[in-house]
Amino acid sequence: MQEGKKNILTLQGFYLLAFFGVGSLFPLLSVYLKQVENLNGSEIGMIMSLGPIFMIFFQPIWGMVCDYTQSPTRVLTLTALLTGIAGMGYLVFDGFYWFIVIAIIVAIFQSAIIPVSDSITLKYTSKVNYNYGNIRLFGSLGFGLAVFIMGKLSDSVFGPGVIFYAFLISLSLAAILAWRSPSERQTKKVDLKNGMKKLLVYRKFLLFLIVTFMIFGPNLSNNTYFGLFVEDSGGTYAGIGLAFMLAVLLEIPFMRLSGKWIQRYGLLAVVLFAGIASLLRWVLYFFEPSLTVIYATTIIQGFSLGLFIPAGLQYIKEIAPIDMEATAVTLYAAVGNGIGNWFCTFVGGYLYEFFNIFAVYLFFGGLSLIGVLLTAVLLKSERSYSQLHAVNSN
Repeated sequence: MQEGKKNILTLQGFYLLAFFGVGSLFPLLSVYLKQVENLNGSEIGMIMSLGPIFMIFFQPIWGMVCDYTQSPTRVLTLTALLTGIAGMGYLVFDGFYWFIVIAIIVAIFQSAIIPVSDSITLKYTSKVNYNYGNIRLFGSLGFGLAVFIMGKLSDSVFGPGVIFYAFLISLSLAAILAWRSPSERQTKKVDLKNGMKKLLVYRKFLLFLIVTFMIFGPNLSNNTYFGLFVEDSGGTYAGIGLAFMLAVLLEIPFMRLSGKWIQRYGLLAVVLFAGIASLLRWVLYFFEPSLTVIYATTIIQGFSLGLFIPAGLQYIKEIAPIDMEATAVTLYAAVGNGIGNWFCTFVGGYLYEFFNIFAVYLFFGGLSLIGVLLTAVLLKSERSYSQLHAVNSN
């Protein structure tokens, strides 16, 4: 019993520190590149979009490394440490092309952190019958605190460069906890290539991947552009940190509520609620609201992501055949965290350069509208199937 509590605290500490590191760097990196390095919108978009696109390719590779070595904790320890070290390259080197190289190296190692830690955590929590969400919440807490604290420190005598030191220190400490985390060996190797071929003939699965692209992609890409949005609306580094902290910390209560809502309304209905909330947020931002309104509406992020993250993952696991569940989750992560995030970040950079930050959010709104409509189609199809099944049963 004591060992189990220790393992849970270790995993919670890892999520807190790992996401603190990510929250220290990426939400403020775009502002740093603009203000300190004087890069333009398309250059910032290019640099910030490299992480998601490289994750598409390297997440499966790290999964195969874990399968081959049967040591996911060692893989997680090494990649967390190397990610933090690589991030210091932004201070050591200078210039657009060097930043491209640094962004690629950071992405290669960072791509292992979320899927490998989630795999270890899900296996352990299933074994001890503990709620995964109660561990994952510490990631949201760490991210929110990091952006707020780093925003304050960046506006102080420490200067904007403090975000890179926080990134290194947080991920180094996370690596220590990763080494001490419960060693949950992989029980089944995944044939990713054949699994993809089988899964992509499932209409519901394919449609939900598109939904994930349209709704989740803009939400993740918002981490890049929200700082610029607050700045263009008259905010400071500290203001950016406050807005991010409010948005991310508000995910926590909705994550806790998601289980009850899923039981009451169903998985797709909860996804639909989350999509509509995102759509309303992006459309509101297009109309250039005041800073007060921006801070007040950060609750929408808590609502949308706090519901979409658990409901989306659970829906994917529900519709995928048991023998292809791991492949389904890998594809889901690649489309949302990878392709969707990359596409929105990349296109957003050009929209920001040639138009303004508000055009970026109109683009996000258009994608979210498509995602909402497709979710409604899926929901209607499932309800029609359930009614037909009920009639046939009678």
